[in-house]
Order: sequence, then structure tokens, then C-alpha cells
Amino acid sequence: MRFGFVLLFGSFQFGAPPERAPEGDRWFARDKAYHFAASALIQAVGHGVMRGSGNDYRTSSRTAGLATLTVGVSKELYDRADGRYFSWKDLTADVAGGVNGAVLVRLVDR
Repeated sequence: MRFGFVLLFGSFQFGAPPERAPEGDRWFARDKAYHFAASALIQAVGHGVMRGSGNDYRTSSRTAGLATLTVGVSKELYDRADGRYFSWKDLTADVAGGVNGAVLVRLVDR
């Protein structure tokens, strides 16, 4: 769990200040929907794989959440290294998708 926090908070130094965000980085864009859906899928599949391996609900949920956060932050760090913008809006969509995936899994895995 600590690794996820290091990735998230360590990434603050790589992001451009919000006033330098490109004009095309809108809150409601197709790209944000992709981030949301991919994160929900990663959360749900990760949780399912962990539960299928015999882990309890709590461990499965935390591990899937960490995997979702790691993929989201890694994607933004990759974008930054590739000369594109580190989008906090993309990362927000990733977190929202991961939470949505966790809620849906909770409704199914009782």
C-alpha cells in the first residue's frame, strides 16, 4: 500500500502546474471515458483474480486498488516522459473508475 502512495505523491513533481494544461484537456472528453473504463476493468479483474487465488475480500480489494493506481500513475508518467502533458484530469478519471469498479465488485462479491 505504501508503494501506491509513493507513486501517487511522488508524481506531483512531474506534473505541470494546472495553468499550463493544454486546451484540449477537458474534464468530459473521450480520453477520460477510456481512463474511467480501463480503471474500472483493472479493478474488477484484479479483484477477481485475487479472489480466485484464495485471498480474502479485503486483501483482494486493496491489491486490485494498488494495481489500478499503479497503472494510472504509470500511464501519466509515461506521457510526461514522452513529451506529453501529465494530466491530473486523466488521473482523476482513473481514480473515479477504480472506485466505481470497487463498488460494483462489492455489490457482486458479498
